[in-house]
Amino acid sequence: MTVIEQPTLDGTVPAAAISKARRRVDDYDTWVAEVRPTFEEIAATGSPFLCWKVAKDNDLPDPPDRDHDWGRFAATLHREGLIRTDGFGLTRDKSAVRRWRGTAAARRAAA
Repeated sequence: MTVIEQPTLDGTVPAAAISKARRRVDDYDTWVAEVRPTFEEIAATGSPFLCWKVAKDNDLPDPPDRDHDWGRFAATLHREGLIRTDGFGLTRDKSAVRRWRGTAAARRAAA
């Protein structure tokens, strides 16, 4: 979404406002390189987390294919042994999503 500055009634153009729209990265590998360090830090704590909540709290960009890339990324971290399933949590619209927790290997790697 592009922000278009509109002049005020007195004819001046206001300073650029910070857009509430989330940014999106067009390349999957670039996106992974940007978000992975945050998820490695979260996994190292061993606390349960929801991917959407981590992304929202840390202002992470959206992936190229928002419907599939989050699951693909979480599956990669799971296969690598950094995270494990820890039940289910809810999204803002009350849909069920997986809750994850960092593994002992992730905590050792951070130490």
